[in-house]
Amino acid sequence: MKISTKGRYAMRMMLDLAIMGGSGPVRVKDIAARQNISIKYMEQIITILSRAGFVKSIRGPQGGYRLSKTPVEYTVGMILRLTEGSLAPVSCLDDEVNQCPRQDSCVTLRLWKELDAAISGVVDKYTLEDLVEWQKEMGDIYII
Repeated sequence: MKISTKGRYAMRMMLDLAIMGGSGPVRVKDIAARQNISIKYMEQIITILSRAGFVKSIRGPQGGYRLSKTPVEYTVGMILRLTEGSLAPVSCLDDEVNQCPRQDSCVTLRLWKELDAAISGVVDKYTLEDLVEWQKEMGDIYII
């Protein structure tokens, strides 16, 4: 499994909002500058986050974006699944019910299920708040 640029940048954007949003709305151009990411790409990602209700837009000259919930209410898995879709290592595990006609005779299915559980176990264990704390442990919370 490889996380795309969109997924990695969405994580960085959400982390930036978690750290910087305590003092009010954060502008996309400010996030883009801190993260050294193009404003156009950040605008695409903020649209995805906004449509999903992860962030709220505040209009006006002092406007910007803020998290809709507290950082502890967002898991890494929630953010990655929003931007990446399924995190399953194989397509037969994408759906709630495995539709693969070979599932009864597929010896590797056990391996894929275990890998899927391990991935979910990690990304669903950690929250945005955990990442904020890790950033603070690294020192300068303004450099993400």
